[in-house]
Amino acid sequence: MLDRIIDPQACPLDDAAYITACRQRLDEDGVVTIPGFLLARTVADLVAEAEATAPEAFFTSSTHNVYLTAPDATLAPDHVFNRQIDSSKGCITTDQVPTGSALHSIYESATFRDFIAGIVGEAALYEYADPLSSINVHYAAAGQELGWHFDNSSFAVTLLLQAPEAGGEFQYVRDLRDADAGDLNFTGVEAILNNDRAPDILEVVPGTLVLFRGRNSMHRVTPTIGGRTRILVVLAYNTEPGVALSEAARMTFYGRLS
Repeated sequence: MLDRIIDPQACPLDDAAYITACRQRLDEDGVVTIPGFLLARTVADLVAEAEATAPEAFFTSSTHNVYLTAPDATLAPDHVFNRQIDSSKGCITTDQVPTGSALHSIYESATFRDFIAGIVGEAALYEYADPLSSINVHYAAAGQELGWHFDNSSFAVTLLLQAPEAGGEFQYVRDLRDADAGDLNFTGVEAILNNDRAPDILEVVPGTLVLFRGRNSMHRVTPTIGGRTRILVVLAYNTEPGVALSEAARMTFYGRLS
């Protein structure tokens, strides 16, 4: 069924050479974009679906540091580790995505899952054990944004469904820290937050599949400008079976546990 949803010419999922090339791009650049991954009619259907379910979205507006951790009281309030960043968005969770949605077809496809696993260098990938976290549809209306941060996960898989009239730029700075070595790079992070260093901008059009390594690359999405909502899908996988997002995280992101 996937050939009715995605363009196999733009993204040959079972082509070993293509998977190797994508993996090399991810290793070299920290990001892979595949424009035209979704067929045009799929994009239109998914936008209509997302707009229909938008009234059910849970909207949050919060502050956080770039490391997505609690503040450190041993450091000054204005220390870069404790600087608070604004983020705001709406979210539809896995159980709210219609049963017949193309998003389920893509996410649950063994071929697609093996394709992603091959690119990120994992033997296998697994869905979340909780009913909320595997497929999320994010909405960013005028003024809403995703503030500067590092991801906790080693990779992210996203699909842009609708771009705003303006704003909504994905900006990033690659390899700004080394999380495994415990290097938080306060100096580098502060330079970004103070606008002393220009980030890279990732050009993404609707229908594009993006794989991004954000654990060490600081990134954000700038505020949406205009009346058209930015709509983005996050397809989240784990490298081990039986993993659920923590209850605290589910309450923060979704406002409920199940």
